[in-house]
Amino acid sequence: MQPITSHADGVTVRVLVVPGASRTEIKGRHGDSIKVRVAAPPEGGKANRAVVDLIQKVVGGKVELVGGVASRQKVVLIRGVDVAAASAVLDR
Repeated sequence: MQPITSHADGVTVRVLVVPGASRTEIKGRHGDSIKVRVAAPPEGGKANRAVVDLIQKVVGGKVELVGGVASRQKVVLIRGVDVAAASAVLDR
């Protein structure tokens, strides 16, 4: 199963989030997800915002959290990019 799949508006990405990390970074593929470490704590939506901000900064496009709001396993929608562009940056 691929972590990055095509969507009518762009791509969806399955993300495994590690909140409270020492640094905010994209670590690459972890099983069927992309592992993202964020320094923000998992409270009050801070980690979710940090994930969205990081992916938007790295990939571009408009990023929206569409699944897993209260889980470490999340799904984000990136509008305006294709699978190849997202994979080149996230799946390294």
